[in-house]
Amino acid sequence: MSQPPKNKAVPSSRIARLSRIGSLATKIAGSVVAQGTTKLLSGQRPVLSDMLLTPKNMQRITNQLASLRGAAMKLGQLISMDAGELLSPQLSAILARLREDADPMPKAQLQGVLDSALGTGWQDRLLYFSYAPIAAASIGQVHKAITMDGETLALKVQYPGIRDSINSDVDNVASIIKLSGMLPAALDIKPLLAEAKQQLHDEADYRREGRMMSRYGAALGDYPALVVPALHSALSTDTVLAMTHLNSEPIESLSEAPADVRNQLMTDMFRLFFDEVFDFRLIQSDPNMANFRYMPDTQQIALLDFGACREVPAPIADGYLALLRAMASDDMTGVARAAQDIGLMLDTHTDDQQAAVLAMGKLACEALYTDGPYDFGNSDLLTRVQAAGMSLSFDQDFWHVPPADAIFIHRKLGGLYFLAKRLNVQVDLRIAAQRWLG
Repeated sequence: MSQPPKNKAVPSSRIARLSRIGSLATKIAGSVVAQGTTKLLSGQRPVLSDMLLTPKNMQRITNQLASLRGAAMKLGQLISMDAGELLSPQLSAILARLREDADPMPKAQLQGVLDSALGTGWQDRLLYFSYAPIAAASIGQVHKAITMDGETLALKVQYPGIRDSINSDVDNVASIIKLSGMLPAALDIKPLLAEAKQQLHDEADYRREGRMMSRYGAALGDYPALVVPALHSALSTDTVLAMTHLNSEPIESLSEAPADVRNQLMTDMFRLFFDEVFDFRLIQSDPNMANFRYMPDTQQIALLDFGACREVPAPIADGYLALLRAMASDDMTGVARAAQDIGLMLDTHTDDQQAAVLAMGKLACEALYTDGPYDFGNSDLLTRVQAAGMSLSFDQDFWHVPPADAIFIHRKLGGLYFLAKRLNVQVDLRIAAQRWLG
């Protein structure tokens, strides 16, 4: 059984956070020197990547990112989730730690954050407040509260100093990632880092998240099986987000529900994805499992965390609609045209590279070509798509970075595929996308 997280103060000043990163780099460098000296004395030729990517060094990186929280931890999550196929199994396992709950703030630090955000005496406005968080993640932690009129709320409280540290955190952690050799040297991650900074600034703006949550909830009118919390404005600020508390369980508990319930709810989730891109033009782009919760009493899914909501530009939405319709009719010429319009590939890429991109796209749409329900639970589709991506990158030397909007759309769809497999469901993807197939 895993140990409960320990309370650890969040370093809130830039100097304190930079000191943590610098200390980490010093320890890693010392480890490399020690190992290199030992290998030289024993007549071996040291290999830098082998000395950097030791389990001990990776554990150091993971623990430090988890203690810093904020952008540092979030970037580690993105690496472990989105680039897992590029990393060694040992490293992927260690970085998976960053997908778990963060270490919560001590009570004194939490009290200071709430006093600053809501004013001293804020407790007098509540009938009940639990100092023990019900969840703790990269940007903030969540607490249960009850208002004087008996409404149960969830208060998301942002860690101190997170917003001011985003840019420096991303740059500092990216430097360590480059030093460690965790990502291929040919991969230009500068555009992704810039996009990561922007998204993290958006996620750290709780007033924006409140607006996005309300806007998304209003758009969700045609989905009675899906629930979004309601904003409680009176207790919301830039760094505290108050919303209705939804009694729910981890989404994994849905796997115990009857097959017809699981299949229908997952069909709704895929239908929602298509509507997000083509109708709402607003997508919740973070498919973290913790952002989906199951409500067994009502057999609904609660959707949480709208800091990662982003608008889908019309040209991107139109491009993907053309891509979907071309894929559904097996019109690969139309698929190629749509892929170029979106920016998934360029006409300057070789014929072999473009053919490989299209083949991988068709593979990813395998469920769309299936007559009747697709068995996600027993499918190895994700593994095959990862293998195709590896082959495209390393065999075809294709290191093109598509537009950020496309990356987040793919990330959301990939997260839904993962969730569908985890819940062992069968979904007819054509039925889920029926409204948009023309």
